[in-house]
Amino acid sequence: MTASPQIAPQIVCPHCDAINRVPAVRLAEGPRCGACHKPLFERAPLALSEARFRRHLQHSGIPLLVDFWASWCGPCRSMAPEFAAAAKGLEPRMRLIKVSTEEAPNLAAELGISSIPLLALFSGGREVARQAGAMPASRIAAWATAAAAA
Repeated sequence: MTASPQIAPQIVCPHCDAINRVPAVRLAEGPRCGACHKPLFERAPLALSEARFRRHLQHSGIPLLVDFWASWCGPCRSMAPEFAAAAKGLEPRMRLIKVSTEEAPNLAAELGISSIPLLALFSGGREVARQAGAMPASRIAAWATAAAAA
């Protein structure tokens, strides 16, 4: 579910949440936000509140790989550096996001998140795959790539 080279997908700025259009062939060239001029990709997970997550979900033209986690969860804490490492290889093909289920309990309930850590892949504004449990960066990248291609 990657963008076609001819299409200019919408990219939500990780800094100011402005919506940008970037030709797919230019995603890897370090595009910057038209509003705040900061990089659109940091190759690192983006921690979002429920409201910001919903904005990214509604407007993103690339898949969103979301790590639902909680601060009290040991496996979540151990997977955090692995998720960050996966971001280095997966962006800009997809945006990696972290959402705390403690800070967004309504969202967690709405999405039926019953175990964490939980990876969920969203494309076109809807969930297309999910995988529970901690995993290393290589497995995160392989799972997300396969799920996005399905």
